[in-house]
Amino acid sequence: MEWFTDNRHDIFVAFGFTVEMCVIAGVAALVIGALLAALRVAPMPLARGIGTFYVYTVRNTPLLLIMSIFAFGIPDLDIRPSAHFGSADLMQFNSFFVYATSALGLYTSAFVCEALRSGINSIPLGQAEAARAIGLTFGQNLRLVILPQAFRTVIQPVASALIAMIKNSAIAVGVGVTEMGFAMKKLTNDYASSLYEIFIAFALAYMLLVAIVALAAAFLERKTRVS
Repeated sequence: MEWFTDNRHDIFVAFGFTVEMCVIAGVAALVIGALLAALRVAPMPLARGIGTFYVYTVRNTPLLLIMSIFAFGIPDLDIRPSAHFGSADLMQFNSFFVYATSALGLYTSAFVCEALRSGINSIPLGQAEAARAIGLTFGQNLRLVILPQAFRTVIQPVASALIAMIKNSAIAVGVGVTEMGFAMKKLTNDYASSLYEIFIAFALAYMLLVAIVALAAAFLERKTRVS
């Protein structure tokens, strides 16, 4: 376990960056995905067209390509956002982290959108008609009647999209983010004799994050189940 004791700090920092990336990208994916789902079912053709174009384009583009465009293309426009909150390593967010997290959130939002849209389409049409009959606008109908029910029916599909996002976060190593994929690559280069130990340890770390999402989804599904 020399590889762990000698690099313990860097490993925990890399794990922390992965957690931060997944939390921020996950929240962004849920918010943007809900907005996209609203566009996809909107009565206005232009709104539906925008939502459809976004989902079709993003879902059919490799995540690594999207991350590369963000990390290496946008800086050519002299746009390099970063954030620093104190002196702790986990509070230093360089432009590569910001771009990779943004790309991950935007990519995942397309899958969240389709999961939510399927949930919206599963709601009986009579409920939307009843809401319109009492004077609710499309936005109020969606926010107060349709989306709350749709969320209950798509908890597991949305959780699956977030689990895929956690695993996809390893792609950020390709754009220079020092998350778990980066740390694992560095350790396998420096400690070739401990490859299996390193692979198993990092696999367990990813499994831990996936288990947290799966347990949270199971809890929400149990709490929102209609008896």
